Amino acid sequence: MRVLLVEDDQVLGSAIRSHIDHQGHGVDWVTRLDDARHACQTVDYGVILLDLSLPDGRGLDFLTALRKARDTTPVIITTAQDQVAVRIDGLNAGADDYLVKPFDLGELTARLSAVARRYAATAEPAIQIGAVQIDLGRHSVTKGDREVALTSREWAVLDSLMRRRGAIVSRSALEDGLYAFGAEVESNAVEVFVSRIRKKLGRDFITTVRGLGYRIDGK
Repeated sequence: MRVLLVEDDQVLGSAIRSHIDHQGHGVDWVTRLDDARHACQTVDYGVILLDLSLPDGRGLDFLTALRKARDTTPVIITTAQDQVAVRIDGLNAGADDYLVKPFDLGELTARLSAVARRYAATAEPAIQIGAVQIDLGRHSVTKGDREVALTSREWAVLDSLMRRRGAIVSRSALEDGLYAFGAEVESNAVEVFVSRIRKKLGRDFITTVRGLGYRIDGK
């Protein structure tokens, strides 16, 4: 999943970016709304983390404009403003969730997963495909009675495919979930991670659709 972080606090922004990256998601961090607008026009994000007070304007105005443009990207507001009225304004403007600073990074992970899961129409956190069970909320995979260890990048690929289960996901879309702006993308990175996942979960777990991308079948 690719995440857009809109936060002008350098210390907090750095901590959030490192945490999300460690979870295996690509994250683009911007400190101004102008940059956030440009990013949204360039990349299809899974979630936007939006501060309400930015140097060049209000996050609430950015969110309102986003929804007026029929952009349905999930948005989680992060702000130090704890007043009920502020929360109501944010939710009425189209926010999907709300985190009051300071917040625990573990809670942030749970909120990101829950919001992304709702939009991906995968309300059930644990999904069974043959002998494999995948819990999107807990970032855990088991095959039979054995837990399967995945690296953060392997999980990012698996997560992207699972959230669009049954649909073909292009290599470029999978790359978007792996890397943020400025990161070097090796030409065969997706193929390498898909191969590793197959070795752990089964050769036929991920289907290659030649010339189009990859797909996970199953219910």
